[in-house]
Amino acid sequence: MIQVGTQLKVHDNSGAKIVSCIKVLGGYKKRYAYIGDKVVLSIKALRAKRRAQTKVQKGKVSYGLVVQTKLTKHLNSNFIYSFKENAVILINQQNKPIASRIIGGIPRQIRYTRYMRVATLSAGLIK
Repeated sequence: MIQVGTQLKVHDNSGAKIVSCIKVLGGYKKRYAYIGDKVVLSIKALRAKRRAQTKVQKGKVSYGLVVQTKLTKHLNSNFIYSFKENAVILINQQNKPIASRIIGGIPRQIRYTRYMRVATLSAGLIK
Protein backbone atom coordinates (compact mmCIF):
# COMPACT_ATOMS: atom_id res chain seq x y z
CA MET A 1 0.00 0.00 0.00
CA ILE A 2 1.77 3.10 -1.30
CA GLN A 3 0.61 6.62 -0.51
CA VAL A 4 1.95 10.14 -0.89
CA GLY A 5 5.31 10.49 0.88
CA THR A 6 6.23 6.80 0.85
CA GLN A 7 9.92 6.05 0.24
CA LEU A 8 10.42 3.29 -2.35
CA LYS A 9 13.37 1.33 -3.70
CA VAL A 10 14.02 1.18 -7.43
CA HIS A 11 14.41 -2.31 -8.92
CA ASP A 12 15.99 -1.50 -12.27
CA ASN A 13 19.29 -0.26 -13.69
CA SER A 14 18.18 3.30 -14.49
CA GLY A 15 20.56 4.72 -11.87
CA ALA A 16 18.06 5.74 -9.20
CA LYS A 17 18.22 4.08 -5.79
CA ILE A 18 15.50 5.66 -3.64
CA VAL A 19 12.43 7.60 -4.76
CA SER A 20 9.51 9.24 -2.99
CA CYS A 21 5.87 9.07 -4.08
CA ILE A 22 4.33 12.43 -5.02
CA LYS A 23 0.97 11.34 -6.45
CA VAL A 24 -1.00 8.15 -7.00
CA LEU A 25 -2.49 8.08 -10.50
CA GLY A 26 -5.59 6.26 -11.62
CA GLY A 27 -8.71 8.00 -10.39
CA TYR A 28 -10.37 10.80 -8.55
CA LYS A 29 -9.14 10.98 -4.93
CA LYS A 30 -7.28 7.66 -5.23
CA ARG A 31 -5.29 7.43 -2.01
CA TYR A 32 -3.35 4.15 -2.15
CA ALA A 33 -1.37 2.39 -4.88
CA TYR A 34 -1.01 -1.37 -5.06
CA ILE A 35 0.92 -3.72 -7.38
CA GLY A 36 0.44 -2.68 -11.01
CA ASP A 37 -0.52 0.94 -10.31
CA LYS A 38 1.19 3.98 -11.81
CA VAL A 39 2.61 6.69 -9.52
CA VAL A 40 4.45 10.00 -9.89
CA LEU A 41 7.86 9.96 -8.18
CA SER A 42 10.63 12.29 -7.11
CA ILE A 43 14.15 10.87 -7.27
CA LYS A 44 15.86 11.19 -3.88
CA ALA A 45 19.12 9.20 -4.20
CA LEU A 46 21.25 7.76 -7.00
CA ARG A 47 23.40 4.65 -7.04
CA ALA A 48 27.04 5.41 -6.27
CA LYS A 49 28.61 3.55 -9.20
CA ARG A 50 26.18 4.88 -11.79
CA ARG A 51 26.28 8.62 -11.08
CA ALA A 52 28.24 9.52 -14.23
CA GLN A 53 26.20 7.46 -16.69
CA THR A 54 22.75 7.54 -15.13
CA LYS A 55 19.59 8.06 -17.19
CA VAL A 56 17.92 10.12 -14.44
CA GLN A 57 18.99 12.97 -12.15
CA LYS A 58 18.41 13.59 -8.49
CA GLY A 59 15.42 15.83 -7.81
CA LYS A 60 13.71 15.17 -11.14
CA VAL A 61 10.11 14.01 -11.40
CA SER A 62 9.39 10.67 -13.08
CA TYR A 63 6.69 8.03 -13.40
CA GLY A 64 6.88 4.62 -11.82
CA LEU A 65 5.13 1.26 -11.77
CA VAL A 66 4.64 -0.39 -8.37
CA VAL A 67 5.94 -3.99 -8.51
CA GLN A 68 6.36 -4.90 -4.82
CA THR A 69 4.52 -3.89 -1.66
CA LYS A 70 4.82 -5.00 1.95
CA LEU A 71 1.06 -5.44 2.14
CA THR A 72 -0.04 -9.09 1.99
CA LYS A 73 -2.02 -9.87 -1.17
CA HIS A 74 -4.60 -12.66 -1.42
CA LEU A 75 -5.40 -14.12 -4.83
CA ASN A 76 -8.51 -16.05 -5.82
CA SER A 77 -6.61 -19.35 -5.91
CA ASN A 78 -5.87 -19.17 -2.14
CA PHE A 79 -2.35 -18.00 -2.89
CA ILE A 80 -0.89 -15.37 -0.57
CA TYR A 81 2.23 -13.33 -1.23
CA SER A 82 4.02 -10.34 0.28
CA PHE A 83 7.45 -8.76 -0.12
CA LYS A 84 10.06 -7.39 2.27
CA GLU A 85 10.07 -3.89 0.76
CA ASN A 86 8.14 -1.46 -1.38
CA ALA A 87 9.62 -1.25 -4.88
CA VAL A 88 8.98 0.44 -8.21
CA ILE A 89 10.28 0.44 -11.77
CA LEU A 90 10.79 3.77 -13.53
CA ILE A 91 8.77 4.22 -16.71
CA ASN A 92 8.25 7.06 -19.18
CA GLN A 93 4.98 8.69 -20.27
CA GLN A 94 4.41 5.99 -22.91
CA ASN A 95 4.54 3.25 -20.21
CA LYS A 96 7.87 1.91 -21.46
CA PRO A 97 10.62 1.18 -18.91
CA ILE A 98 13.52 3.65 -18.76
CA ALA A 99 15.98 0.93 -17.82
CA SER A 100 17.19 -1.99 -19.90
CA ARG A 101 17.16 -4.52 -17.05
CA ILE A 102 14.82 -5.23 -14.13
CA ILE A 103 16.35 -6.63 -10.95
CA GLY A 104 14.43 -9.31 -9.08
CA GLY A 105 11.16 -10.99 -9.85
CA ILE A 106 7.81 -9.33 -10.35
CA PRO A 107 4.30 -10.70 -9.76
CA ARG A 108 2.62 -12.54 -12.61
CA GLN A 109 -0.36 -10.16 -12.63
CA ILE A 110 1.83 -7.45 -14.23
CA ARG A 111 1.98 -9.65 -17.33
CA TYR A 112 -1.74 -9.26 -17.96
CA THR A 113 -1.75 -5.45 -17.89
CA ARG A 114 -0.53 -2.85 -20.38
CA TYR A 115 3.03 -3.25 -19.02
CA MET A 116 3.98 -6.40 -20.95
CA ARG A 117 7.41 -4.93 -21.77
CA VAL A 118 8.21 -4.79 -18.05
CA ALA A 119 7.34 -8.47 -17.69
CA THR A 120 9.67 -9.48 -20.53
CA LEU A 121 12.63 -7.52 -19.08
CA SER A 122 12.27 -8.95 -15.55
CA ALA A 123 14.45 -11.68 -14.12
CA GLY A 124 11.43 -13.87 -13.43
CA LEU A 125 7.74 -13.95 -12.64
CA ILE A 126 6.40 -14.77 -9.20
CA LYS A 127 3.24 -16.79 -9.10
